[in-house]
Amino acid sequence: MPRIWIPFAAALAAIACSSSGGDVACRAGADCASGICLTNGTCAPVTSSDASIAQDAPSTSDAQSYDASGYDASQSGCVPNDDGTITAAEAPLGPGLHAKFRVAQNATVSTAGTTQNDGSRVWDLTASLSGDQDVEIDTNDVSGAWFAPQFATASYSTLLSPTSTLLGVFRFGGDALALEGVASPSQSGAYTEVTYSPEALMVQFPMTMNSTWSSNSTVSGTASGIPAYYEESYQSKVDAYGSIKTPYGTFQVLRIATVLTRTVGATVTITRSFGFFAECATQVATIVSQADEPTEEFTNAAIVERLTP
Repeated sequence: MPRIWIPFAAALAAIACSSSGGDVACRAGADCASGICLTNGTCAPVTSSDASIAQDAPSTSDAQSYDASGYDASQSGCVPNDDGTITAAEAPLGPGLHAKFRVAQNATVSTAGTTQNDGSRVWDLTASLSGDQDVEIDTNDVSGAWFAPQFATASYSTLLSPTSTLLGVFRFGGDALALEGVASPSQSGAYTEVTYSPEALMVQFPMTMNSTWSSNSTVSGTASGIPAYYEESYQSKVDAYGSIKTPYGTFQVLRIATVLTRTVGATVTITRSFGFFAECATQVATIVSQADEPTEEFTNAAIVERLTP
């Protein structure tokens, strides 16, 4: 298994419109009344539920765009209303989505950001970091995967970490995003297929400042061809809010602070992570600590991910 897992960074990929060049109706979600720019360069229709919040549609300066190719009509038209609460309806997650993140490892970055007079914070992740590379993230339908029989209720799979080819298998529904297991892309060689019992709770909706959730799971199965059995505990809290600057644009976010405790035999490893979650764009940045980081806010990050064009 990898030294560091990102429990929901790549899983919550903000959806970027993939059209380029030519005569198109939109290039970003901000160009559309529905807030969604489809991959063919056209705007998703405004549904009846959008009308009540249409006045809160983002301006073009928000630089947000969404690929709705994986959604049905009832899920289109997500428009941020900046009310300080993020519901499951404001987290468009599912298979068939795509985004690109700029990723650095072992980087120096401030997780604390800059506190404003109103108590909000500003985080600036636009600067280049040593070893930056752009990583494309897709959410995939599980039904045709070799590990599908083991995860009958899964919604999609996606890369668990930019440092590994392992896939996280997630369920989204019932106001929760949960990790059901981890699997290799194929069953050849020293493959991995482990399940979580019960599933690990990544995000609980609706969430607002000071929302908390937690889960304790037994992880079992095969890891890199070897029988595996260990425990994982997740403790999460929405502990800050404000705006985050990414290479893609600036987003209003809630920050989710998560402490992952993994117990393998007598060895206990603690990893801290911050996920920056925006209405309708989901997770636009993530900062993961080095193993056993002792402080809540830190500057020595194992992984830094931020949304990029």
